[in-house]
Amino acid sequence: AAPAGAVSFGVKHTEGVSVEVACWGRAEVRSAPSSGTRWPLDEGTVLRFSMSRASTEVNDNKVTVSFYAEGGQPINQAGVFLTGIGISLDVDADRDGVVEKNNPNKASWTWGPEGHGAILLVSCDKESP
Repeated sequence: AAPAGAVSFGVKHTEGVSVEVACWGRAEVRSAPSSGTRWPLDEGTVLRFSMSRASTEVNDNKVTVSFYAEGGQPINQAGVFLTGIGISLDVDADRDGVVEKNNPNKASWTWGPEGHGAILLVSCDKESP
């Protein structure tokens, strides 16, 4: 997707985004700093974006890729806005009838009437061949 004549690229991203650069044929994957580094534009180069926390509002994070010609002249830019979605399995961990997001018993399980932890029933039968 790079423009014609581009030989390198640079990545800028907001604080809430992590970017990794993976080059085809090389085992190493490098984290891209938020700006300043230029990478050779090789076939098979992949950028991986990730976010470690949920966004506070829609489109609050951004990644911009700048493309450069031989000699370092800027050619074009491409950008993407990102929104991190938080997903949590909330359970009635202390079995009192109330689902709580941050119950301290959420990460463990104890058997018995005074026990705690979620009870998960999974359907493992074969519904169709």
